Amino acid sequence: MRVIKFLVTRLNITIFLLLLQIIALLSLTAFVFIRWPIVSTLGTLLSFVVFLNLVKKDKPSAFKLTWVIVVLTFWQIGGIVYLLFGDKRPTRKVASYVDEHALIAKYLDKDDNLPQIASENNKRMSSIFQYIKNASSYHAYKKTNTSYYAFGEDMFADMLADLRKAEKYIFIEYFIIKESSMWDQILEIIVAKVADGVDVRLIVDDFGSMKLFTNRYIRELRAKGIKIVRFNPLRPQLLMFMNNRDHRKIIVIDGHTAYNGGTNIADEYINLKSRFGVWKDTGIRLRGEAVWSFTLMFIEMWDLFCAEKERINDYEAYRYQNGLDIETGSDNGIVIPFGDSPLDNEQLGENVYIDMLNQAVDYVYIFTPYLIISESMIYALQMAAKRGVDVRIVTPGIPDKKLVFRLTRSYYRFLLESGVKIYEYTPGFMHAKSFVCDDKIAVVGTINLDYRSLYLHFECATLLYDAAVIDEIKLDCLRSIGVSEEVTVRETRMPLLGRFVDAVLHLFAPLM
Repeated sequence: MRVIKFLVTRLNITIFLLLLQIIALLSLTAFVFIRWPIVSTLGTLLSFVVFLNLVKKDKPSAFKLTWVIVVLTFWQIGGIVYLLFGDKRPTRKVASYVDEHALIAKYLDKDDNLPQIASENNKRMSSIFQYIKNASSYHAYKKTNTSYYAFGEDMFADMLADLRKAEKYIFIEYFIIKESSMWDQILEIIVAKVADGVDVRLIVDDFGSMKLFTNRYIRELRAKGIKIVRFNPLRPQLLMFMNNRDHRKIIVIDGHTAYNGGTNIADEYINLKSRFGVWKDTGIRLRGEAVWSFTLMFIEMWDLFCAEKERINDYEAYRYQNGLDIETGSDNGIVIPFGDSPLDNEQLGENVYIDMLNQAVDYVYIFTPYLIISESMIYALQMAAKRGVDVRIVTPGIPDKKLVFRLTRSYYRFLLESGVKIYEYTPGFMHAKSFVCDDKIAVVGTINLDYRSLYLHFECATLLYDAAVIDEIKLDCLRSIGVSEEVTVRETRMPLLGRFVDAVLHLFAPLM
């Protein structure tokens, strides 16, 4: 019975139907090629045209190389395969994200205090603030208190307390929500809040949360008064735009409090359940003016997928209106929440990380679960280390995906030989995504150092400058490094077969 139940899940049915379509497509192609040889010639010509288009395409070289290999290896059908899977256009709803973001940009622009910040801070830092504003419209804020959490369970305790205090609205947007004690506790609170008249809205990624959020379960939640939408619903159609997921993790409460970080909603993220040893995640809470960016970030995604009658037309109604009576005097740092989209041809998350490496003087400490990076990121890490910057990267000691972990390790040698130090988190799985640099600047959010996060997914993060909480982030890094095992160059040396396997994995890294 358990086997049958596993096989008939929506994900497995979707995969099965997609495989049937692929088999049918290949069979039809083979039949047509045998019956009409001219079609084979046309397929080869199409592959050549696709190859020329790839060469001149404004895409990262790693993506282009992967598809060039596929197209040239399977020259008769490579062009068709690329058109089906390589560069599909988004669905109309997802594509309209660009228009939706243009709407919220007008509200973000009302808070432009960059000239004041530029006059108070060094020009080098002001330039990265300007870049984020120009690339994504997100602005820098002061008058915002920040709290840093070294583990998901620490953040969860405060999150529950703040959810209980909600009076007007609760926005929740997550990549993964599983059936768990963590979700049960959140659900109990938000159901009670709906009964009190609080506006509760929930966005879940349809792939990441597919197992729990069935059609029946969504109807049950809606019956309890929770407004809910699924991001980019997964459908068994080859031509669907399914590779870009909503990897963001956001909670906004009444416009004055927001949570962001790597922690999804499942028991392993707060160490109630052990899957890969100790689960190491980080998060941040904002209280103050900068929460407005996360509020608008949620609204733009909500309005893409909600029913017309549930659209949020009056953005200002969700802004904190009671004056900033939150205590912010203890922290004069600058806070910039920002979102990264795969639709704008701007690798914002990667560029912010690279800028931190380029401007670093003393050190850069990095937490990441995956290390599958582009040439640009490799060069930035190598160059920083060669300039004498203390660059340290902490990756998992216990992996969640063995193949991806092997690919992560395959990048070690390039970095170690340049002076980058790499540590594997011995207690368990490092799922945190954060940078801290020179006691002055840090990023905490959802953006992994892999192609999916940097190029394919919708992501979000919080950049901090000169904030008191940066000392805590640095201390957490040093503590984590203290319980991790340093990787040596000798450990990365592989026999010929191993080097060949790693080289092949590198070729297909952008697809993993």
